[in-house]
Amino acid sequence: MDLQKAMMSSASGLRAQSVRMRVISENIANQDSVATDKFSDPYRRKIVTFRTELDHATGVTTVEVGKLAYDQKKFGQRYDPGNPASDDAGYVKTSNVNGLIEMMDMRQAQRTYQSNLNAMEGSRRMASMTLELLR
Repeated sequence: MDLQKAMMSSASGLRAQSVRMRVISENIANQDSVATDKFSDPYRRKIVTFRTELDHATGVTTVEVGKLAYDQKKFGQRYDPGNPASDDAGYVKTSNVNGLIEMMDMRQAQRTYQSNLNAMEGSRRMASMTLELLR
């Protein structure tokens, strides 16, 4: 694989992990949301999916962000009978975002992002060394 293709592949990984980190940040920001009325739902956790794509022009396989999916896990409940969004039993629906899971996902996304940066840096160094040898 030539160096330009390696850099293109790593760059697609950087873009994909960047989107993943933004979605995880949105999940974390909304983890404490509750339903606004008894018939509505609170914030539902989003999940990023990935797919591989082959660029036929260059022959490079890249990673692309697929569709954003919603976590179908059940909503939590909190007893708050004074809340206008509470049901007849006095419970309010809370978001299905688990902060610990989001932090683990964020850490994994950061490590993958860093790995792609390291791969790009390695490709850049090899290209620079090749040019130095050719002088």
